[in-house]
Amino acid sequence: MNSQSVSRPGTRRQKAAVIGAAAWIVNAVQFLAVQLIVASHWRTPYGWRGNNISDLGNVHCGMWDDSRPRYVCSPLHGLMNASFAAQGVLLLAGTLLTAVHWGRGRVSWSARILFAVSSGAWILVGLAPADVHEDLHVLGALLIMGVGNIGLLLAGCTPRGSLFGRLRAAAFGIGALAVAAAGMFFTRHDPGLGLGSLERVAAFGPQLWTLVVALAVLRAHASRRRRRPNRVGQEMAGEHVMTS
Repeated sequence: MNSQSVSRPGTRRQKAAVIGAAAWIVNAVQFLAVQLIVASHWRTPYGWRGNNISDLGNVHCGMWDDSRPRYVCSPLHGLMNASFAAQGVLLLAGTLLTAVHWGRGRVSWSARILFAVSSGAWILVGLAPADVHEDLHVLGALLIMGVGNIGLLLAGCTPRGSLFGRLRAAAFGIGALAVAAAGMFFTRHDPGLGLGSLERVAAFGPQLWTLVVALAVLRAHASRRRRRPNRVGQEMAGEHVMTS
């Protein structure tokens, strides 16, 4: 009885982590799919190298961005903005529900807080399209590419004893690349990839990492489920020996 009562909180946290991992995977799929769908409905060509992600969510048709003038007209802008907001909700859900795998300590808590702030920034971006509330939209973008990527670098410093800590190299590598891309994007230093590509590398670092660790969570859960029948069988055999 005691062992069962002690194991229940841990079991609940593991199940919550699986739900959080699923939220992260759904998020990655929906965000990529919506971008492709919305871009396909442009009458003028939409390019991932030259166009910003935000162009897909602009409400009005016309020339946009004095620094890089381009014609923007996104018929499915409502779908894109809904996807931005959904991304924030799903990122936050995953961050909260996977608590058991972040490890303990100030670094882990700080990383999760920064991920939560970045999640809120995605919701802000969805509610404030660039051509409607430009200042709020830019603020959201700065938080996503600044705070979110700092959180990713901190995730690369989580305790090695945790599941995410065992994937520190992935977090730090993706985070370093995303920070470098963000710096080049905001300073308009294009090495030839296109500013649109740089923005995506800068903004999608946390999403790529969450996809990697979400798969690790599901793998770990499947491994525990395979081991459980053997453990139950051993316990029953032990009880039988004791009673006999």
